[in-house]
Amino acid sequence: MMNLLPMFIELIAALAVGQGQALRLDVPDEPGLEMVVIEWNDKSIPFSQDSTGWFTLVGVDLAASPGVHAAELTWTYADGRVRHQVEQIDVAAREFTTTRLEVAPKYVELSKDNQERAAQERTEISAIYAQITPEALWAEPFDVPIPGVTGGRNFGHRRIFNDQPRAPHSGADLTAAMGTEILAMNRGRVVLAKELFFSGNAVFVDHGLGIYSVYLHLSEIGVESGEMIDKGQIVGLAGATGRVTGPHLHWGVRAQGARVDPFSLLQ
Repeated sequence: MMNLLPMFIELIAALAVGQGQALRLDVPDEPGLEMVVIEWNDKSIPFSQDSTGWFTLVGVDLAASPGVHAAELTWTYADGRVRHQVEQIDVAAREFTTTRLEVAPKYVELSKDNQERAAQERTEISAIYAQITPEALWAEPFDVPIPGVTGGRNFGHRRIFNDQPRAPHSGADLTAAMGTEILAMNRGRVVLAKELFFSGNAVFVDHGLGIYSVYLHLSEIGVESGEMIDKGQIVGLAGATGRVTGPHLHWGVRAQGARVDPFSLLQ
């Protein structure tokens, strides 16, 4: 039988990806192959099987160090064989601009209660991102949550709120009038649907393999935590809740915790 492994390794060695991008990897199926895993960014990321072979998505954080990074692949077979291969992924630097914003003072100079609330919510969200569902929950291509939108603003921008520097912007801001229907970018399980201090009304969806999409600043939430939803299902309505300067949708994606441009999943 033709050995397809070297073909895949050659592909991996040639891959280059930018900071803040998601990267799809494919492995051909083999008789007796039961599991494929990649070790990337200190995480074990499983591959999921479909009719064409095995695939996964890995995330390169927007602040990842440029240069060559090691990625170890492991193939496990029904007869007990285990095969390893260490390969490299070249991360290219990208330039991100600085954005200055004026917001309500309470979102910059936090009271003690708001500091505690924001810290608790960060802990809750970090625990969500730390979970990697071992299979893909989607079967169709990813899509934008507002039909017809072809681009977004501000991903990766260094933000200054009321002259105070803050973390880089981890999502794409999509222009949306108040009440615009926001659609799930793909099938998945809702893991959080509630009002947050900075993010306002928020929906987080687990798509499997460590891929999460987030929809923030909604005027209304249309789903419940624990609910399985389909691609294109309404998750809420656009709004201006939380720390915002006006109505819009913050659309974000985390890939195994890495902050990635959600538009990179459409490619």
